[in-house]
Amino acid sequence: MTYQEVLENARKRMAPRCKVCPECNGIACKGVMPGPAGKGASRTFQRNFAWLAEHVKLEMDVTGGNKERDMKIELFGVEFDAPIFVAPMGLIPYAYTEDMTDKLYCDAVMPGAKAAGILAFGGGGPKPENFYEPLEAIKENNGWGIPTLKPWSVEVVKERLKEVEAVHPIAFAMDIDSAGLPHAGLANPPMMLKTEAELKEIAEATELSFVVKGIMTAEAALKAVRAGAYAIVVSNHGGRVMDHGLSTAEVLPEIKAAVGDSVKVFVDGGVRTGDDVFKMLALGADAVLIGRPYVIAAYGGGAEGVQLYTEKLKAELKDAMTMTNCASLADITSDKIRIV
Repeated sequence: MTYQEVLENARKRMAPRCKVCPECNGIACKGVMPGPAGKGASRTFQRNFAWLAEHVKLEMDVTGGNKERDMKIELFGVEFDAPIFVAPMGLIPYAYTEDMTDKLYCDAVMPGAKAAGILAFGGGGPKPENFYEPLEAIKENNGWGIPTLKPWSVEVVKERLKEVEAVHPIAFAMDIDSAGLPHAGLANPPMMLKTEAELKEIAEATELSFVVKGIMTAEAALKAVRAGAYAIVVSNHGGRVMDHGLSTAEVLPEIKAAVGDSVKVFVDGGVRTGDDVFKMLALGADAVLIGRPYVIAAYGGGAEGVQLYTEKLKAELKDAMTMTNCASLADITSDKIRIV
């Protein structure tokens, strides 16, 4: 199977909600809800893609000579082949088509990511099965994955953490901005906004590393650091919780400046290619998460499609490193890009 075949298969299976556009930028799917669109007119979804594409450019430097390009990174005490993760994606048949269930999606992304030397975050949703199906997939993948809990009450989270610990995942995450999703009011148990004190209580309830997803300001990032997070994800939920928000790329530098090396900084939103991965690393991220394109890869080719897309990203990142004189991820610094 080729990646082009993956896209062609996905286009057939995902119609009419997702058109598998040449660029997944939020324009063609605007207003498609339920569907892959962002909130409202998809302005934040579109801004995530457009700001990264239009305002961040790579500085070419081919004077460094031939050398190996090392994309490996250690996180959570584990070495990965590239600083790329599959973002948590849930309610797949609701947002896309019933040609794939959440469990089938997880059965594609979990082993597909592992085969490519990275890992996937499990998604979630308003119903209990939206939590248990990704967890079962992580268990079947020998713990190679990160379950994502919703911002339920602390008491509910603590109970669910016991079930999470039983499958021995690499870490666990919480997408705290889920409380603002359109379907949040349907959730049972309910999803609620979290305070710094509540995040700290959750972090202290387990030995697992805690990833707090849904950070868009320096102040919120510092709260997560004080609460004991191992990592934060600079994320606006792919533009699905606000229609007039900033892009993740434009707030990433100020968040990184605020937290320094006190926490690992991940980012998602508009990342589609290896060049985009490079840009986000140069803006201050340690790693990136990618969502919608992995759904397309899973629909189009299952685990093989997920692996193919990841290998494509890795090849593109390696090429970007070659053309900017970067031998390792540590060389990808802010002087390798220009904001225009």
